[in-house]
Formats: sequence, structure tokens, C-alpha cells
Amino acid sequence: MSDLPNPLLISSRDNPLVKELRLLAQDSTAYRKLGRVWLEGDHLCRAALEKGQTPAVAVFSESFWPQASVKYRGVATKIVVIPDRLLADISGLESPAPMGFVLPLPTLTAELQPGLASVVLDRLQDAGNVGSVLRSAAAFGFRQVLALKGSAALWSPKVLRAGMGAHFGLQLVEGLAPEALAGLQLPLVVTSSHRGEWLHQQRLPQPCAWVFGHEGQGVSEALEARASHFVRIAQPGGEESLNVAAAAAICLHASATG
Repeated sequence: MSDLPNPLLISSRDNPLVKELRLLAQDSTAYRKLGRVWLEGDHLCRAALEKGQTPAVAVFSESFWPQASVKYRGVATKIVVIPDRLLADISGLESPAPMGFVLPLPTLTAELQPGLASVVLDRLQDAGNVGSVLRSAAAFGFRQVLALKGSAALWSPKVLRAGMGAHFGLQLVEGLAPEALAGLQLPLVVTSSHRGEWLHQQRLPQPCAWVFGHEGQGVSEALEARASHFVRIAQPGGEESLNVAAAAAICLHASATG
């Protein structure tokens, strides 16, 4: 264990780093001001490392540090160990994780990339849904996700956890107005429960941009007016509608394999 880097031990809840961690963990938009994100838990941290991300700070609880130190030595320029109770106070989880990374926020761009197969989030507000859609986008080869104004903050802690590392393989653009989508130069495909062709019978344009709307209100009229294709998902079981994250997974899979 002697070859391991010496961690910085912090025990005060008033320490500036601890205050920053608490803000990043509990405020969904703090990353925009601070330029950093908090990744909590071994799985999310491993996913970031596998995608080539380098954390600025690696944080461990006192009880977890002895077993985690060999695995994670050298991954960050700064290693911090804090009491378990203090890490629990920082955490936004009901069952706090024993470790986390502070990562420099990947460069945020306000410009979309024309011609790139994309997913458009039209005011999706549930962080779990947004993270799940990002996972499906990454899994099925849609490398750009465009969030319109009113959508959940893409780099918030809850979206990061639900995304399970998908963020690091995607180009993410936030805060767009609907008219900005004209710059995509791609057909927009919209799901609907009452109009359009059945998804399994539809010849989908390639590449395209899929639009997924607000959990309760669906896709806005403004975007429907811009759509070139409307599709419906067959539901033999007779349910009225699908959760938007489930619908997105079905549609993106069909688009990638059709």
C-alpha cells in the first residue's frame, strides 16, 4: 500500500470542496455555474473511465478507501477521503455511495451538428425518463441529443445516474428553441397514439431525428407542424399509451435495425 498516493483528508462540512460537492449533488443545474459534474457511485465512475474521462477529484469514504485505493489510484489529480457521515450528507441518494468523481463538464455547445442522426427531447421533465432516453440513443447509434427549452437539465445528478454513462458518448445540446431544429436538415419523426403509420410497417428515413415529447402533453403542435413522419406503436395488450422512455427505446431500435 506504500506506493499509493496520499489522499487529502477532509473532515469539516464547511470545507469549500465539501460545499461544492453538496451543491453539485443536490442542485440539478449547479453544473452550469460551476463547470463540473458529480458522478456518484462505482458504476457511473467506471463508465466515465471506460469512455476516456479523467476526473479532477476522486472522493472516497473513510471506510471504502482502503479497498478502493488500488483500483482507482492515479485516476485523478486529487484524491480526497472524508468521513462516511459527511459523504452521506453530501449524497443525493437514499443509500449513499461510498465514492464519487468530480469531472470537468464536457464542453457545452449551443450549436447542433447538421445531418447527424439525432434524438430531440421536447420538454421531457422526468430525469429518469431523460436518462433512459440517452441510454437508448447511445445504444442504437444516435450520437446527438437535442434538448429543447423546458426539458430536464441533461447533466443533473439524477439524469447522470439514469444515463449510466451514456452521456460520455453523445453530443448533448441544451436549451434549444424549436426553430433551431431547421438546422438539422433532417426529417423529423414523431410518435403519436392516434395518427400515422404503424412503426413495424413504416419505412423510416435514414438518417433522421426522432422527437419525443412531454410526458403528459406529448409533442408540441409547433414540432408536429415540422414533422415529416408520424408513427404509432402497436400495443396488442390494449394499454392506452407507453412511458416515453419505453417508447423511445422501441422506436430507436426499429430505426437502427430497420
